[in-house]
Amino acid sequence: MPTEPNARPSGADAARSERFEAQVVPYLDAAYNLAFWLAHNPADAQDVVQEAMLRALRYFDSFHGGDVRVWLLAIVRNTFYTLRGRGLPDALHEELDDDIHPLVDDAPSPEAVTLLAVDVGALQAALERLPAPLREILVLRELEECSYKEIAGITGQKIGTVMSRLARARERLRNELTCRPKEVRRHDVR
Repeated sequence: MPTEPNARPSGADAARSERFEAQVVPYLDAAYNLAFWLAHNPADAQDVVQEAMLRALRYFDSFHGGDVRVWLLAIVRNTFYTLRGRGLPDALHEELDDDIHPLVDDAPSPEAVTLLAVDVGALQAALERLPAPLREILVLRELEECSYKEIAGITGQKIGTVMSRLARARERLRNELTCRPKEVRRHDVR
């Protein structure tokens, strides 16, 4: 007997869906943020998050308490490395045409946008130049504000390893940012 494709789940399935939406969906932005910094590409990040959310839903019954954000970010990380191992199709690496889809920001002045772009662009470029293990530790700690214990749970590493990688990642990022030519340093732009 076929079921309606848009039919709402009933009973236990409905309760499970409601719990999933209440507990996991609020961390969708954090999942995308991690996926983006791992994949370096918005389209790939969306694919990783979509697959990770499907996996999270599929295995939601195996989640028995703890921090759901850590659980979800671990799934996102593992999904990225699984998909990367398979090799993502080249079509997923195509960028959107900025002329067709321009970013519109009317609030700040052009000068403020330029100064901010120099800083943000330099930080993003420096972060992208870091090796993946260092970049993921920085993203989890500084952008997602995960504790050392949470990062250890997400990455499957010991807390000491997390702490030493974080120290190395911060040092490498500092070196990347301070080794830029003087012309592009913000304090030289007046």
